[in-house]
Amino acid sequence: MTEILPLAGLRVIDLTRVLSGPFCSMILADLGAEVIKVETPGEGDPVRAQGEMRDGLSWYFAGFNRNKQSITLNLRDSAARDILRRLLADADAVVENFRPGVMVAMGFGPEELAKINPRLITGSISGFGATGPYKDRPSFDFIAQAMSGFMSLNGPEGTPPVRAGNPISDLVAGLYCALGVVSLLLRRERGGPAGAAATSLTGAMIGMLGFAAANHLATRQLPPRTGNDHPVSSPYGMFRTADGEIAIAPPGEAMYRRLLKALSAEEIATRPEFVTNADRFTNRAAINAEIEARTTRHTTAHWIEVLNKAGVPCGPVMNLAEVFADPQNIDQQVTGLIEHPGHGPVEMLTTPLRIDGAVPPLRTPSPALGEHTDEILASLGLSGTEIAALRAKGAI
Repeated sequence: MTEILPLAGLRVIDLTRVLSGPFCSMILADLGAEVIKVETPGEGDPVRAQGEMRDGLSWYFAGFNRNKQSITLNLRDSAARDILRRLLADADAVVENFRPGVMVAMGFGPEELAKINPRLITGSISGFGATGPYKDRPSFDFIAQAMSGFMSLNGPEGTPPVRAGNPISDLVAGLYCALGVVSLLLRRERGGPAGAAATSLTGAMIGMLGFAAANHLATRQLPPRTGNDHPVSSPYGMFRTADGEIAIAPPGEAMYRRLLKALSAEEIATRPEFVTNADRFTNRAAINAEIEARTTRHTTAHWIEVLNKAGVPCGPVMNLAEVFADPQNIDQQVTGLIEHPGHGPVEMLTTPLRIDGAVPPLRTPSPALGEHTDEILASLGLSGTEIAALRAKGAI
């Protein structure tokens, strides 16, 4: 895209690793921010060695760390911490996902950061939050899904709770943190204070409980797990066809009538056990059986055409190969290619955001560990001799 990206000209110091924090900083980088990723010398982000490796390159790491630079700093060393202070002094934001208290222990607590740079915005992600009895507990996505109540909602009734397949708490927390950073940038530009945005894996998932939380808070009753059925609407869910399955989601009475007409099953509407949504919800197994008795007469492709023509929301259950081959997703450019030196082209997800109708570009590949260390230090005014001395003592 030729237009200036929204965050162009802003500098973000990225102290994060693994997923929630790097996803947050990836969003900021995709929107144009200059993101400097700080990594430990010789080690780096653990994700560099995780996921599918192609010729020594983790495509997992490559996808979440595009559009960033990498500097290695041994933050146990006072000289390295001095360099970080100089970076922070000229930055707009810093993002971290340490356990609560680690930044303070390193000498970068809120008061110190305010002295270094009063305009610096902080984005923080933790497992449970910065306060409270669980603040020092370790946490990962699986724990957050379990302890947020999110997992209790997944799966059919009568079976154990089921986690979402992808690390959703990391991704949602990263989104929330990026939103917090951007909102504080806007407040600062309007003359307000810089400030700090913080979220947690568990809190992010609690924030996504939606109507399940609303219903529980209204009634104090625990919602049953409903699998692919909708918790409050019926019929709604997955139905077998002659050659597979189809997802059908007809909310409301008008859409339900459209579904019956498309299935040539208008007579079902007059049956007393199916008159209202409450009736159908009570007799969900029966109404599902009636719908499925019709859908199994034809293929999934047949019903996709018929139901879409009738205006009934529906879709096939796609695997990932089908998702990336689907013409709609190809049109939407959900993946892109970027050349990695020494590794060739790497395909990765693009951001789902469209800025002025265009996909924000994959500007630069994920950096090699410490690839930009010398360049960044030179921009701070350090000489080649000083940089060599830092490297010799293990500070970089």
